[in-house]
Amino acid sequence: MAGTKDEASPLHVVAFPWLAFGHMFPYLELSKRLARRGHAVTFVSTPRNAARLGAVPPELSARLRVVALDLPEVEGLPDGAESTADVPPEKVALLKKAFDGLTAPFAELVAEACAAAAGGEGAAFSRKPDWIVLDFAQNWVLPIAEEYEIQCAIFVVVSGAFLAFTGPQNENEAHPRTTTEDYMVPPPWIPSPSTMAYRRHEAEWIAAGFRPNAAGVSDMDRFWEMERRPCCRLIFLRSCPEAEPPLFPLLTDLFAKPVVPAGLLLPDAAAADEADGACLTSDDEPTSAAMRWLDAQPQRSVIYVALGSEAPASAGHVRELALGLELSGARFLWALRLPAGGHRSGDPLLPDGFERRVAGRGVVCTGWVPQARVLAHAAVGAFLTHCGWGSTAEGLFRCGLPLVMLPFVLDQGLNARAAAARGLGVEVERDGDGGWFRGEDVAAAVRRVMVEEEGEALARNAREVQKVVGDRGRQEGYVDELVEHLQRCK
Repeated sequence: MAGTKDEASPLHVVAFPWLAFGHMFPYLELSKRLARRGHAVTFVSTPRNAARLGAVPPELSARLRVVALDLPEVEGLPDGAESTADVPPEKVALLKKAFDGLTAPFAELVAEACAAAAGGEGAAFSRKPDWIVLDFAQNWVLPIAEEYEIQCAIFVVVSGAFLAFTGPQNENEAHPRTTTEDYMVPPPWIPSPSTMAYRRHEAEWIAAGFRPNAAGVSDMDRFWEMERRPCCRLIFLRSCPEAEPPLFPLLTDLFAKPVVPAGLLLPDAAAADEADGACLTSDDEPTSAAMRWLDAQPQRSVIYVALGSEAPASAGHVRELALGLELSGARFLWALRLPAGGHRSGDPLLPDGFERRVAGRGVVCTGWVPQARVLAHAAVGAFLTHCGWGSTAEGLFRCGLPLVMLPFVLDQGLNARAAAARGLGVEVERDGDGGWFRGEDVAAAVRRVMVEEEGEALARNAREVQKVVGDRGRQEGYVDELVEHLQRCK
């Protein structure tokens, strides 16, 4: 009976995400779900990020604490930069170098937590951490965990398809990928037939993840060092079998340890919009005007356009996207953010006269947009997206919207291939080598989803998937099952 009591006792979990909002928010949402189930969670980030993530809900403050570690200065990293949203893509590796500088303060945090547990200090945090939940980048945490005999788990916030495509170290050593073309076909450990392959421009980006960067080590070497250490007992995904049907048994076999679903971890719409707004500059009047315009549109007549906060879309991409929306003839609401690398003041970003020509049927918002509320609006009938996993989950799995897909990097291309194969969206055609797309390509994809007969079938398929994947009880059940894994394996 003593063992049963111990298994059911509250856990103390340290959650430590990579410094990107697409990672921090799912980690924070998981932390909240664990705290609501009576477990203590220490959420670790940096001061500026902690402030932007917002306050812990009062009802959870006794079980969820946020600890901010000061990020060290690194030459070349802009002052005050603490997340990938603060730097251009070419400086993200310097942010990883600064992140590595948190080794000593994190070790001190763990030592203090263990000492407090020994002394019986605090209430919810009066026990030594049972688990440290890590992102892909913290290979330097494993020796700390081993010193204090704490189990580790890796929480992967991108799709399971990406984890399967990258594969474990032993498979990559047995089947080395040395050219861009090697990433343009499914890896040999993926059962055939499979859509799991990158376009050339995507493959060039993913290949770079296997090479050392300015931090001195490749992203994949970081991950492989973590997942193969004995103290790393679990891998869990921000996903579920209904969202990615064939993957969980394959991943458990590939990595030779349990790979389990955590569910999609989608906050309610109000909380999601509050979190999004905390990170972006908000201008209430344009946002309110856009929502009033949306309220006046016919049901399912508008396509919502958003490429995320960090997709590497250039000014040229933005102009072609604008041209495509104009040519499509469709109603649209576009959450337009500055291109990757910024934009020179005074240079026209949109084509001359664009907003005048689309007036009445198209709205461009350059400030904050309440994305969760927009996606759930009755007037919205489709989502033009970069296919980041979080956006895919919001638009497709929660709201049942068919997708117009314009992927760039990371798991986005794999997500787009999978959605297209399931009849859930249409990918914008691109140039085979450089990955360039034209306005005509955007217009054709938008019309297929919003105007042509094919769109009815896509919308029907999306709604059917949403009924299964978006079921709240089912999603909460995955968190319960994850807690059971943490209890059994601690």
